[in-house]
Amino acid sequence: MAEWDADLDHIIPSSILPPLWAKLLVGFVSLVCFARSYDGDFVFDDSEAVVNNKDLRAETPLGDLWHHDFWGNQLSSNTSHKSYRPLTVLVFRMNCYLSGGFHPLSFHVVNILLHSGISILLVDVFSVLFGGLQYTSKGRRLNLAPRSSLLAALLFAVHPVHTECVAAVVGCADLLAALFFLLSFLGYCKALRETNKEGTHSTFWVLLSILLGAVAMLCKEQGITVLGLNAVFDILVIGKLNVLELVRKVLHKDRSLENTGMLRTEGLLFRMSLLALGGTGVLYVRWKIMGTGPPAFTEVDNPASFASSMLVRAINYNYYYSLNAWLLLCPWWLCFDWSMGCIPLIKSVGDWRVIALAALWFCLIGLICQALCSEDSHKRRILTLGLGLLIIPFLPASNLFFRVGFVVAERVLYLPSAGYCMLLTFGFGVLSKHTKKRYWPRAKLVAAFVLGILFINTLRCVIRSGEWRNEEQLFRSALSVCPLNAKVHYNVGKNLADKGNQTAAIRYYREAVRLNPKYVHAMNNLGNILKERNELQEAEELLSLAVQIQPDFAAAWMNLGIVQNSLKRFQAAEQSYRTAIKHRRKYPDCYYNLGRLYADLNRHVDALNAWRNATVLKPEHSLAWNNMIILLDSTGNLAQAEAVGREALELIPNDHSLMFSLANVLGKSQKYKESEALFLKAIKAHPNTASYHGNLAVLYHRWGHLDLAKKHYEISLRLDPMASGTKENYGLLRRKLEQMQKKNI
Repeated sequence: MAEWDADLDHIIPSSILPPLWAKLLVGFVSLVCFARSYDGDFVFDDSEAVVNNKDLRAETPLGDLWHHDFWGNQLSSNTSHKSYRPLTVLVFRMNCYLSGGFHPLSFHVVNILLHSGISILLVDVFSVLFGGLQYTSKGRRLNLAPRSSLLAALLFAVHPVHTECVAAVVGCADLLAALFFLLSFLGYCKALRETNKEGTHSTFWVLLSILLGAVAMLCKEQGITVLGLNAVFDILVIGKLNVLELVRKVLHKDRSLENTGMLRTEGLLFRMSLLALGGTGVLYVRWKIMGTGPPAFTEVDNPASFASSMLVRAINYNYYYSLNAWLLLCPWWLCFDWSMGCIPLIKSVGDWRVIALAALWFCLIGLICQALCSEDSHKRRILTLGLGLLIIPFLPASNLFFRVGFVVAERVLYLPSAGYCMLLTFGFGVLSKHTKKRYWPRAKLVAAFVLGILFINTLRCVIRSGEWRNEEQLFRSALSVCPLNAKVHYNVGKNLADKGNQTAAIRYYREAVRLNPKYVHAMNNLGNILKERNELQEAEELLSLAVQIQPDFAAAWMNLGIVQNSLKRFQAAEQSYRTAIKHRRKYPDCYYNLGRLYADLNRHVDALNAWRNATVLKPEHSLAWNNMIILLDSTGNLAQAEAVGREALELIPNDHSLMFSLANVLGKSQKYKESEALFLKAIKAHPNTASYHGNLAVLYHRWGHLDLAKKHYEISLRLDPMASGTKENYGLLRRKLEQMQKKNI
């Protein structure tokens, strides 16, 4: 091993070789790369996975986490993505509890620290992968390739492709899975270190390694692949299997396979059996929990997997692999989402992009040949382990075993990038050794090149971390990378709409629909904006098209009903609302809008029933409660209106609009004191609402407190001079006061 490390003398000076300092350096560099994201917002998928995830609420039983997916939906639901990560959700929930709520800073800090810890842990992992499990006769550990492991860990710590995992809160799943993946591998190494000459080993550490692999899988699915890496490491390092020699003997029908090294360790077969049984058992339990059904993805999620031709699917899958490889080699063009036309399908072998997958397989075959055919056993082992660490964790995202819900995703490269860094480090070592023997200055150029990569990648991490700090920067950064991605334009438009810039939002929504004419969510949002701008005809056309493309799109059905209601097409509106409820039975907002339709048609009983359904499904639905109070008040059912108002305030005690509505009812029932108290509470919550002061003035007017009535009439008119009802009441009060003054005279 000393000879290997000498190859890197010009890249990493020996003065920083002590393990503690090496780990401190790696940890510090990893913090520098991603520290800029510590105070970022919740962005993109963070909203659904964290902010809107009911499993993170204190009132949700902890047991529900084991029956829900990553997004808080029932695993048995047809709409579930089947992403079963209960331990990650549990970490999120603990974070909320300890930080006192949904504060993004605490989530981001956890991610940054996790990445730093993983980078430090990789120093030990790379030491084993480069140097093997070597001990002196007294059982003391030898110095295992410290320069190689340090350089590989540094390359991993500063790789920009990790930005999504570190800067996005949902990336915590990948980080936790990677952490337990590495702990499982080191645990397995611990079992192998205790293997003696008779081949016995520590079964406890093997079982613990399998358990840690299961924990990694409960953080994110690809964590279970560590068992495959453990098996490869055991066979190559402990079993000392020479694949090339084995193939030669098989081809020559040589039955003397004892010299291949495969059978040298008597415990190998037992350990392989434990790994196989453990992995199979964990996957079976996972399959049963998932509901034994695969997740349902659409063509826009992964268009290649829906291609009818097997050749087209194979070409595109391999092209996706080449794009992933390119992201590892040149992580400059990064995007939060690579779907929706970002990567057009290759439909024939005549497409020039086929060159990319040809180049990928040329490089892979070259590496595989070197890993199998090299006479240098050390080189064979490092290349094989590097390829194993690169490929095995990537297999769940490869579409080979099941369809995945994405085209390219930077987050799935977090663990495979460790294998890439190992191979890159090996390449630098070979290059340094080659140039050192011939041209001394060239060896220094290699060192400068390596340092340049570390610096450029660090700079890129800092820049990219800044882009992940808020959604506006994140979405706009993707426009130059994936201008054909309809989802990018959709998200930019949504961000603009949330900020009130409807004109610009319309432009981006239209572009999203142009790029993907079946993008129903863009149609729905664009239809909503057009509805608010009273462009009802186009809004109806868009929403009708959306529900035609996706008949079970409940939100679009509801919005179509709202537009039809505005166009006075009441029967069609009712049918649209009913269809929305059919596809989403627990839809309080739709019941609320259905109630408004019935109220417009003077179907008061139906309206009250619809609003009652809304409040049953969503007890904090203030608008539904208010409309019930107002309708009962306007129809003279004061006692019932009062009962509903009190019920609503018990559920939503700080809602000023409910206080106002109930105060009006109490005033009409001549419960002046209680009505006054509620009006004053509402005014304290919203002191600049003209109607609150105006109606309080009316109460005082009826009550006979004319001076107070005059005061609040004047405040109301100052806030809203155009309020005709207040003007009229104020005029009546002034005439009454003048008459009283004349009588006194």
